[in-house]
Amino acid sequence: MSRAPRSPTPELLAAVDLGSNSFHLVVARHSHGQLVVIDRLREMVRLGSGIDAEGRLDRDVAARALACLERFGQRLRDMHADKVRVVGTNALRQAHRKQAFLERARAALGHPIEIVSGMEEARLIYSGVAHTSPAIDGRRLVVDIGGGSTELIVGEGLAPLRLASTDLGCVSLSERHFAGGKLSAKRLARARVAARGELGPIEEPFRELGWRQVLGSSGSVKAIAEAARELDPAATAITAEAIEAVIEAVLRARDVRDIPLAAVTDERRAVFPGGLAILAETFEVLGVERMEVAEGAMRDGLLHDLVGRLTHEDARERTVRAMQARYHVDLAQAERVERTALALLAQVEEDWQLDDPLAAQLLAWAARLHEIGLDVAHSRYHQHGAYLLEHADMPGFPREEQRLLSRLVGGHRRKLATEGVEQLLPPWDRRILHLTVLLRIAVLLHRGRGRAPLPDISLAVRGRTLEIRFPVRWLRAHPLTVADLSQEIDLLAAADFRLRVYSSRGLPAV
Repeated sequence: MSRAPRSPTPELLAAVDLGSNSFHLVVARHSHGQLVVIDRLREMVRLGSGIDAEGRLDRDVAARALACLERFGQRLRDMHADKVRVVGTNALRQAHRKQAFLERARAALGHPIEIVSGMEEARLIYSGVAHTSPAIDGRRLVVDIGGGSTELIVGEGLAPLRLASTDLGCVSLSERHFAGGKLSAKRLARARVAARGELGPIEEPFRELGWRQVLGSSGSVKAIAEAARELDPAATAITAEAIEAVIEAVLRARDVRDIPLAAVTDERRAVFPGGLAILAETFEVLGVERMEVAEGAMRDGLLHDLVGRLTHEDARERTVRAMQARYHVDLAQAERVERTALALLAQVEEDWQLDDPLAAQLLAWAARLHEIGLDVAHSRYHQHGAYLLEHADMPGFPREEQRLLSRLVGGHRRKLATEGVEQLLPPWDRRILHLTVLLRIAVLLHRGRGRAPLPDISLAVRGRTLEIRFPVRWLRAHPLTVADLSQEIDLLAAADFRLRVYSSRGLPAV
């Protein structure tokens, strides 16, 4: 079944980056294939500092974050952005019991929040830097020091070649080694040792690729570059010598409030030492000699990724194709299941409130990937597939979409588990059952893997019951399918879902 063609790319696009240190909003106009930024907002929220050892989010920090998002939401509404992506990073990855906060955040912004993995964050950072930096011949290393994590990427052109996300952030490292804002050479040395331990495992794989240019993005790198220029107005980039000069200046103070550098603003003082330690060790471990400051960052990558989703360059589509190839998917069978699943969806999407474009995308991707577990073993292959989708690095996919895809594939056959549905974000906690039922029926109807087209099949929703009708002659010619449908009725009933099968004459077929 062919879906309706994509609409033209909207004129106004917006990206919201909910970082562990700062929240960013950027709005851009898409015109003649170019993105022109027309507005930016930034607030230092320090969400990462509000996550305790058990992953609980401090109420005051949550309130500060929501107040910021209310302001962002007002700007988005005033500017009438056509498409908006909101992404949460390390702090929200680490937080537990965050459903209530995410729902309030969604209400404040007017848009859902995607929580991305560290590797996906790295991919988006590289995209933002590569799209906003002059092209070069050869590879470049991109380093982004965030509040809760540091991402490092080696890429060429617009394509990342190696990605890494470490548990190093200017907020977390500063809180651990410069508690209360206290400064000393010993504290800095301990912070550098901690940073070196996180960076060590990536040294060899990154160095073996090599690079011609090094770019640093986001607030910590920019603040260090400004401090280096304050000490040496002739400086045009960050060097190892410049970092040591900044360290020497910082250690003249015993408290972050007394750092004698105008480039270190009041709002950045508390997290500056941690970012400085991370950058110093990045230079040391990777042998960096010179780093330029990039204009782009993850939020710019979000905008370009959003354009890609709207112009047939969706990174998620590339990921699905790559996984099909990696796990030797039978493409003809996957295409049959996808076509049938989408045809079934078209009949019930209004009744089941599945007219969200993501519903069709998830169903299509699940159909294309539902057999990847066969590459592990036929026994419980649906569970193997679900595990792969839950834990694989899937460029372009936010964690929630990856979790939904995993659940669809894991539920496409045998017993339908209902445990854990409450952990999904609304409205997908309600929609996932209906999408799973459609995928199960599509897979069942193509179990014989035959090329013959299916007959006209009609679906009708009657309250909590799904009715499916087949031509009488087709049912008589396919007794194995009738037996499978009979078993499916029992399996779905155990999950409190009613399926009824009729012939075209209106008589029960099973």
